Amino acid sequence: MGTEATGRDTGELYTRRGFLAVSAIAAVACVDRTQETVPDSVATRVDGSESEWSLFVGTDTKSGTSTGIYRTTVNARTLAFGAMTLAAETADPSYLAFTPNHRVLIAVNELLAFEGNASGAVSAFRHDAATGTLTAVPPMRSSRGGAPCYVHIDRSGRYALVASYVGGRIAMLPIAKDGSLGNATASIAFDGHGPHAARQESSHTHCILLDAENRFAYVADLGTDRIHVFAFDAASGTLTPAERPFVSLAPGAGPRHLAFSTDGRTLYCVNELDSTLAVFACDAQSGLLQQTHVVSTRPPNATGNNAPADLHVHPTNGAVYLSNRGDNTVVVFDISPSDGRPTLGQAIASGGDWPRNFTFTPDGNGLLVAHQRSNTIVAFRINATSGRLSSPRHTATVPVPVCLLFA
Repeated sequence: MGTEATGRDTGELYTRRGFLAVSAIAAVACVDRTQETVPDSVATRVDGSESEWSLFVGTDTKSGTSTGIYRTTVNARTLAFGAMTLAAETADPSYLAFTPNHRVLIAVNELLAFEGNASGAVSAFRHDAATGTLTAVPPMRSSRGGAPCYVHIDRSGRYALVASYVGGRIAMLPIAKDGSLGNATASIAFDGHGPHAARQESSHTHCILLDAENRFAYVADLGTDRIHVFAFDAASGTLTPAERPFVSLAPGAGPRHLAFSTDGRTLYCVNELDSTLAVFACDAQSGLLQQTHVVSTRPPNATGNNAPADLHVHPTNGAVYLSNRGDNTVVVFDISPSDGRPTLGQAIASGGDWPRNFTFTPDGNGLLVAHQRSNTIVAFRINATSGRLSSPRHTATVPVPVCLLFA
């Protein structure tokens, strides 16, 4: 691990996407068809009109069919989509995050070159909640690594933490009161590799996430099969390696995304290369991780290539949801109250091709899935008792969606 750029080949992004492009599509049947209703209390406003939420969509603009961040509305009762409009023109906004007050939206620009350097960029947009509009807040800043693919905002709203796939680097950028971004106050590159020749020739950081107490930052490194751990200091704008600076996963696992349990005591990691979900007990005082379980993200009868993508824990039922690209499924894991072991309770067809990212509706009663290859977003209802997903309710069309974010 070092603090300077490592000069890794910027062509590795295309190696990554080449691998993903050859993954076959396998159909996996839904194993639970429970139907459900939505509470009337979330469906109407005081004046009797139906409530709707504002949804922002990050996209991949390299194909030329998309030009930036899009916006639509979602009906709280039916999950029907409104008109899709361009909210902000910007290059490759592949991951989005709001500051805690929702006044500023931060996007990573998944570029390989920025201002003459081998780096991507980070952009800020002022959000008008009344109109749903986004206004760019210059300047764009360097992500200090190529192809940034994840951004996370600390609980104070003072820093954006960014993970860049190319170069295996994380960075920490200050957010000013006016929403503008400063240059990185911390930038750390990782060394090492894994056994997968095409995907693990070097470090590839894919996610950075803070714990609920804003004390520790966890970094999923797909290239080295590690989760790095740092002490986070918002006062000084620094990241310091924890007492135990990393934990190793199985060789060739390929850790991609992280998510905490609702009580913050468990960290889940979805592994892209071996299609597994790893579970870690998390010590809130030291940041120490201890692996407790590893399970497959696929039903026993699944065949063909697969690459899990996104991972989230439901805010009320505590179930773990993740997306499988290749199988083109969303799966639901029930968590044992006795030992925390995940059990695959449902695998349902995602309703499109290559489900990269998904999100829960603000009331937790729905789930929306972005399909990168079929240019669609599909809405599911969540059963309030079982946590299972119903058959798809509605579909929206948008070019190359890769990230969904409710305002």
